[in-house]
Amino acid sequence: MCGFDKDTGPGRLMKKGLILILVGHINFILGAIVHGSVLRHISKPSQHISTNYTVANIISVTSGLLSIAAGITAIVVSRNLHGFKLQISLLIASFLNALLSAACSAGLLMAISITIAHNGTGLMFGCNDTVVPINARSPVSSQCPFDTTRIYDTTLALWIPCAVLSAAEAGLSVWCFIVGLALRGLAPCGNSYIKEQLEEEAERSSQTRRLMGKHLNVEA
Repeated sequence: MCGFDKDTGPGRLMKKGLILILVGHINFILGAIVHGSVLRHISKPSQHISTNYTVANIISVTSGLLSIAAGITAIVVSRNLHGFKLQISLLIASFLNALLSAACSAGLLMAISITIAHNGTGLMFGCNDTVVPINARSPVSSQCPFDTTRIYDTTLALWIPCAVLSAAEAGLSVWCFIVGLALRGLAPCGNSYIKEQLEEEAERSSQTRRLMGKHLNVEA
């Protein structure tokens, strides 16, 4: 993974950035749908629902936004490998996104496990306590501010892709972070020599500009 070279590396980094942007958009949209259709009804302070649902979903939406930012940073860096500030930005954005995406995937997996283990009982706490069904799959009618017909299946159908996409975001962010380490010549990619190659290229470019400037001054 540390084998980043200045010939094929920028193209690979750009592709990873585009994939991060695409995955981030999809994850953000899925998380927003879950929050807007389900969690906004059961995350009110007056309800006695565990905060794991809301926290996991908010992290999912935030992870999507940060993935988009990290993807944009990766694309910009792929067009300018020499920029010190861009390299640092790539390191910071990819590192934070890797942590947040991993936490998001773990949180969603926990929420999915709890929901399946309790047959979606936690999803029904926004309903009237007097007629609340035993679980989300119970045929008993209930007075709820939302449609309970398919709340269990719909929530899981959206959460599972979110968890998978968050894991993909974490993997892509780790790859971008390692590329940032290689560009800065830091361990464990300090022996990739890409930093030295970029410095030599920058030095040759600087010398060429100085020679051209002297040539133009002589002609003037």
